[in-house]
Amino acid sequence: MADYPNVMLVDHPLVQHKLTLMRDRRTPTAQFRQLAREISLLLGYEVTRLLPLEMVEIDTPLTRTEVPRLAGKMLCFVSILRAGNGILDGMLDLVPSAPVGHIGLYRDHATLQPVEYYVKLPDDVHERLAVVMDPMLATGNSACAALALLKKAGVTQMRFVCLIAAPEGLRVLHAAHPEVPVFTAGIDRGLDEHGYIHPGLGDAGDRLYGTR
Repeated sequence: MADYPNVMLVDHPLVQHKLTLMRDRRTPTAQFRQLAREISLLLGYEVTRLLPLEMVEIDTPLTRTEVPRLAGKMLCFVSILRAGNGILDGMLDLVPSAPVGHIGLYRDHATLQPVEYYVKLPDDVHERLAVVMDPMLATGNSACAALALLKKAGVTQMRFVCLIAAPEGLRVLHAAHPEVPVFTAGIDRGLDEHGYIHPGLGDAGDRLYGTR
């Protein structure tokens, strides 16, 4: 997109329809959770579109033939806790053998800065494409902190996935990590004084897990 470098807005009709259902405050927790899973699978399809392939020989029931398969090590998923787990399941539906890392960050409501409390990554994360996920890209601070942590661990290939992004967050992420592509189902109007995306869908973690 011209206004947002390195951003892919996934505007497939099914993605947009499901996102509208998620935005609706009347959507109950169970349906919200299922919709997040369904959208993340569709987003995952776009994120993995350019994975490298290699040709291999196999035996079908009828003959020997040469066919494509994924080349090299499989990608890994990295969920920014806690809300990232809400879109992790759909990604794993698509790539069930992918290893998973977790980065625990919470946002200090006074400063809007991320506070790290947990990190667990695959031992060979530096050899993989890391697909980092968080439903909401608001201020961009948590996403940038997670990407910086992965770079410190030796990761050189990363992609970021979210359901909804704010222009402010996209600008912050691009300034800090211009080489990281962003895949999102929506780019909203902006942030309010509390750092929440408008119109958004509320607090994704609370709506996923039925908390306040």
